[in-house]
Amino acid sequence: MGKYAAWVATPLVLALLVLIWQFYVVVFEVSPFILPPPLAVWHATVELLSDPKTYSHIAITVYETVAGFLIAVVIGIVFGGLLGKIRWLERTLNPLIVGLQVMPKVALIPLFIVWFGFGPTSKVVLAAVISFFPIMTNTILGMKSVEPGHRDVMLALNASRWQTFKEVELQNALPFIMTGMEVGIVLATIGAIVGEYLGGSQGLGYMAVATLNAFDVTSMFGVIFLLTILGLVLYFFVVMLRRFVTPWHEAVTSSRD
Repeated sequence: MGKYAAWVATPLVLALLVLIWQFYVVVFEVSPFILPPPLAVWHATVELLSDPKTYSHIAITVYETVAGFLIAVVIGIVFGGLLGKIRWLERTLNPLIVGLQVMPKVALIPLFIVWFGFGPTSKVVLAAVISFFPIMTNTILGMKSVEPGHRDVMLALNASRWQTFKEVELQNALPFIMTGMEVGIVLATIGAIVGEYLGGSQGLGYMAVATLNAFDVTSMFGVIFLLTILGLVLYFFVVMLRRFVTPWHEAVTSSRD
């Protein structure tokens, strides 16, 4: 029963939140300019989806998010793998990595626009930069968490460095990498949207700004709803990828019970 509880509880919680939203708007007579009722937001969303231009904006945001995320995955795993295996290099670069992590990435948007223009490239770079760090740090953690005894066994079997990396270190790091990717896809989506919001002429982030400038709050809520659905789809795609890549891991097997 517990296995299917979330499939029942989640829709019920969402329905309760919508009812509370509707109750608040009606009872307190909230202006639609401040908070439109749920049904009005739904109609605005349907109207947005009936416009072919909306799908081109969705495609741009998906491209920026996925491209930036994939770049972050490749660079994050390679760089994290090197730092995880070469301890002196990690100690040398750690202050620089920490400094780059705490730097507010939004402040880089004007610089990226100067370098890469107002097109999708600047948003792809921003999405990659923001999602790179959790993937890299989790890869480092995974590489460093290998039990010394496992390496000793591979050494006793006269395994090469590549065999040790592929059969032991990479297998141990995969669950950590997938966790970093789950965080990274969320941050990549945020990065692409914020980039569109502050310096773009395409994408759902730009649509949110356009509806705000037109004082069309109901349509703006519709765009926000589309952004939420897009983020959830991308996130659950990575979650399903975890099930395929690490079917043996406890995080996957426990979710099936």
